[in-house]
Amino acid sequence: MHPSIHPLLNSTPHYPSLLSSPYIRITFWLHVLYIYPNTLDPFLSISLFSVFFNFLHSTIIIASLSFPQQINMANLSSLLYIVFFVLCVITHYSSNAVTVYNVISFGAKANGIGDSTPAFINAWAAACASTGSTAIKVPKGRYLLGSLAFKGDCKSFDITFQIEGTLVAPADYGVLGKAKIWLSFEGVSHVTIVGGALDARGQSLWACKLAASNNCPTGATTLSFADSNNIRINGLLSRNSQMFHIVFSGCQNVHVEKVKIIAAGDSPNTDGIHVQLSSNVAITKSRIRTGDDCISIGPGTKDLWIERVECGPGHGISIGSLGKDTEELGVQNVTVKKAVFTGTQNGLRIKSWARPSNGFVQRVRFLGAVMNNVQNPILIDQNYCPHNNNCPTQVSGIKISDVIYRGIRGTSATQTAIKFDCSSKKPCTGIRLENVNLTCPDQVAQSSCTNAIGRTLGSIQPNGCL
Repeated sequence: MHPSIHPLLNSTPHYPSLLSSPYIRITFWLHVLYIYPNTLDPFLSISLFSVFFNFLHSTIIIASLSFPQQINMANLSSLLYIVFFVLCVITHYSSNAVTVYNVISFGAKANGIGDSTPAFINAWAAACASTGSTAIKVPKGRYLLGSLAFKGDCKSFDITFQIEGTLVAPADYGVLGKAKIWLSFEGVSHVTIVGGALDARGQSLWACKLAASNNCPTGATTLSFADSNNIRINGLLSRNSQMFHIVFSGCQNVHVEKVKIIAAGDSPNTDGIHVQLSSNVAITKSRIRTGDDCISIGPGTKDLWIERVECGPGHGISIGSLGKDTEELGVQNVTVKKAVFTGTQNGLRIKSWARPSNGFVQRVRFLGAVMNNVQNPILIDQNYCPHNNNCPTQVSGIKISDVIYRGIRGTSATQTAIKFDCSSKKPCTGIRLENVNLTCPDQVAQSSCTNAIGRTLGSIQPNGCL
């Protein structure tokens, strides 16, 4: 090939200078394709590979045709090394490819009538048995599901539920009511749920319970994770649960974000999210409207972060109830930040039964909460007994210490905006109020302290009783 055809090659033939620029460009492409594989869309990745191979192919042809004398074995070895490295990149991409299992392919019916339970079980079995990263796709539609359990010990190192439709429970509340859990994940790792809706259709069971009938089943939790780790839930909607909406028990490294939970304000025992025996759990940017605690925190919970959660109606964010058992793990390192409570029974609550226990609550931070017409904005209740039925007449053994309320503001629906009703056997210690401003529209707000030891900093309204 004559040099005039390629003006850039009119310089003196010197192989290293010829390929110096291409080598730099090859290095750039390898950096993009190998270092950032998980950030690229699959179709974009294919396009990048196509461009890269065309560039490499053109470079070799130009060099071999223009300077055959200089293309020796050493130069070819360098080029072959690059080709080998590219093959390694391809292998790396193959190992990171996601295998998608569509529940429709396993016989799921999107009409909300046909039972899709077997299809979901089989889709999970296929994904679990895969050796790579997998996704279970649920297209738009309504899928009728009975109680089912997704078991762990999977070969797949990453399973994602991509839900575009709605999973619905049977209309007969007795079908789930006797099962205790509708959708259960047991002993799983690196499971993600993205999008979608769960409709447990619990209204008829609520009506049965509110009518004080003796024939009502207890009801089922909608979604439960037990003994699992590295769990992610993003953008999920849970509505009308028979009992608790989402439960984490014995789990580590959990992140819940942008979840919506909806149930009637008078629906019994429909806690939004319950956490117990778990660590490193984060719940953020979520909206919870329910008939019980928006978030309830049980024994054995540590390193829990709650931020930007909107609660109401409901019973607030509660640590407890604790002290149900004599031998009980404590709750520690809990942060609730920038929560908003609207029309709730409680705001920030710690509650324990008045009976002996070796449990405890320590290192809790309530930061920047907003109260809108909340009955009990700040509450520690160590004589907890709902409905005043069969209440224990003993003293709570739960030790509460190192609790900070900072930057709490808003309105109380009752005169007592701050209430610390602590154990006479183990008084609350290290309670701290910092820059709290709670008012009552109809009367002067008050605070009440029993067996509570602590201090105040900054402006406190109502006046502190510590």
